[in-house]
Formats: sequence, C-alpha cells, structure tokens
Amino acid sequence: MKVLPFTIIKSKQDSLILQEDIEGEFYSQLHQHKELQISLIKKGEGSLLVGNTFNNYKEGDLFVFGSNLPHVFNSDTSKIKKSYMMTLFFTKDSFGEGFFEIEELKSLKSFLKKTENGIKLSVSKNTTITFEKLFKTNKLNRFILFLTLLKQLNASKFNSLSSFIPLKKFSDVEGKRMNAVFNYTVSNYQNEISLETISDKANMTKNAFCKYFKKRTNKTYTTFLNELRIEKACSLLQTKTEYTIAEIAEKSGFQNISNFNRKFKQFKNVSPREFRRYSK
Repeated sequence: MKVLPFTIIKSKQDSLILQEDIEGEFYSQLHQHKELQISLIKKGEGSLLVGNTFNNYKEGDLFVFGSNLPHVFNSDTSKIKKSYMMTLFFTKDSFGEGFFEIEELKSLKSFLKKTENGIKLSVSKNTTITFEKLFKTNKLNRFILFLTLLKQLNASKFNSLSSFIPLKKFSDVEGKRMNAVFNYTVSNYQNEISLETISDKANMTKNAFCKYFKKRTNKTYTTFLNELRIEKACSLLQTKTEYTIAEIAEKSGFQNISNFNRKFKQFKNVSPREFRRYSK
C-alpha cells in the first residue's frame, strides 16, 4: 500500500463514505487523500500529526482534515488496548460538481476553507449524536443528517491544527521518507536525536535533509522535534499529577529543566506549572 497518496475505497453508488476503525492502532502511515475527513475519537488517545504540526488526541475529540492534507494518528497503546474511531469521507463534488456553490450552501464555504489546515472542534452532545446517527440510517436520511452535521460544525468553536499546507502532493518516495522520519521521531523523542541520526533515517546527508525538511514543512527539524516534546509534556502535565515538572521534562526528552521551561513558554505562552494549574 502506498504511503502517499492514499486511496479511500468506495462503491460507485456511495457519495458519503463511512468507516469505523476498532484497532490496537489506527492506520499509522503518513497519508493524504482527496476526500475531506471528519473523524470522531470514541476510544483511545495518542499524538496526531497534521501538516507540519503535532497535536494530542483523546476520547471525544472531533477533527476535520481538508483535501490532500497529510496526517497520521499515532495511538498510545500503553493507555488502551483497542482504539475506536468513526470517520466520514466526502469530497466537494460528492453530490455533483458545484454542489457547495449553490446559494443555499454558500454559508458553508468558509467552514470548508478552515479545514484546509485541519481543525479540531469543540462540539456539543447533539453534534456527536448527529454524527453517530449517520452510521445507523438509510442513504436519504444520511444525506439530510450530513447537511445538519455541517451546519452544526460550522457553528462550533475550533482550533486550527497546522500552520502550513504543502504546495503539492507528496510523491510515494517522499511519503515513505517523511513517514520514516516521523515514525522515528515519535518513537524516540524521549532520547537525544541528532541531525546526523535523523538524516540517516531519510537516507540523506545532514545538509540535504535540513533543506528538504524545511522546504516541505516550513520549519526546521529541531523546531518540529521540540513541538512534539512539548505536546507530550502537555499530556503528562494533564494526566500525571504525581510527576514533578522536572520528571515530566525528562520524560518528554529535555535534558535540563531550564531549557524545558524556556521552550514550553515559547510554544505555549505559559510556564509548565501555569499550564498544569489551568488544566485542572
């Protein structure tokens, strides 16, 4: 199976594609597809790479990814044996070319634009119920519920997930290279990762890799690695109250507490201690 691009399997009769993943790990290869994706996490937690940015995910989170936005879920199997995600795929032309251009649906254009970088939404229980009903009804009701869902999502608060959209689709070779870099980073962020080591994973020289990574993510690898470590630290600060700040710094891959505090404030605009207090 190709890493990038990724083909969503559908029948010719279905305009909306529904998928339920109940696995130890979700599909863990960096991938992109032309379909927009709405995903609800029913069980599980872990890290989520969208575009060029790492985020955390947990039970109850709802995400929307725009067309051809690279992303990958990295399940934390130490927390739960089986994760469960419900996903809806569709394209802007699922119901015919220009469907979202008709006057009655033009109010949704701004919502679809927001999804280009990926968004995480704060949704009500009613929105979650609407989404789940899509999986339990006939095609006519599914279409009606789909429009209702988009209306509800459009009115919901959201956070953008990424700051950079690739200018072009990744080739299969690029996808495999970037996937190897991301997988190694996620698996080894707690340890020191030199540029020589990560360049080797990409089968490139250090200088070539640095230019390659910056061009495709709009940030340096060091910044990318620190962002992942900070996201891991945020998760620990919220869930492991028995750990000290120094212990969390070490478990997140920072060699000393002062560097951890400095980087944390740089990325989150608050200190680790303040973040923990606000998260209670």
